[in-house]
Amino acid sequence: MRLRTLEEINMPCSQCRGIEAFFDDNEARSELKNYRKKGPRNTTRQLLNAIVERDPKDKTLLDIGGGVGAIQHELIKAGIRSAVSVDASSAYARVSLDETVVRGHADRLTHHLGDFVDLADSIESADIVTLDRVICCYDDASRLLERSTERATRMLGLVYPRDGLPNRAAVWLLNLGLRIRRSDFRLFIHPNTLVTGILEGAGFRRVHLRKNLIWQVVLYERIGSQRL
Repeated sequence: MRLRTLEEINMPCSQCRGIEAFFDDNEARSELKNYRKKGPRNTTRQLLNAIVERDPKDKTLLDIGGGVGAIQHELIKAGIRSAVSVDASSAYARVSLDETVVRGHADRLTHHLGDFVDLADSIESADIVTLDRVICCYDDASRLLERSTERATRMLGLVYPRDGLPNRAAVWLLNLGLRIRRSDFRLFIHPNTLVTGILEGAGFRRVHLRKNLIWQVVLYERIGSQRL
């Protein structure tokens, strides 16, 4: 499988260009090395555990901002039928594709490079949709979440920063540093009310919540999907 270049897919937004530059080959390979050595990071593992508790066997996965593929590979091991990964970083997409081949999952995993919001119409719905540390990298969280809920038939899982003054102050300082470095990439703290309002408005209810000082791990289930 060949991934198109950014020039071929024409990602015009400054945040997308920032993602491409920030999440470069060094970052991707470092994260893959950590995943191979230690497994999924703690918050990712918490989200995976919440999904596995609800029996993902024979289900399908759409992993938005899939990174090196930790969620995809772990859920394939847990018995899902197939997975689709979408990422806006070409470096992460390449590394993830290579790891898919190494793990022998190429027949069950499809990769897309680009902005999910733009690609959503061409991507099929999935039983499970995940966004692990993704909405904090995207300015228009409303649109991203709306498009994500449209594709989730059973579950939608999120890992995103807690909405509070300490996190907001930290992100302000980080973004100041990015501006000084002339980077297009920015981080965002989106209000909890925005996230819950969109998910609940789309017919989901929260079934899992865990928090640490920085992150919150949330799993939503579509109301009535248990009967499908």
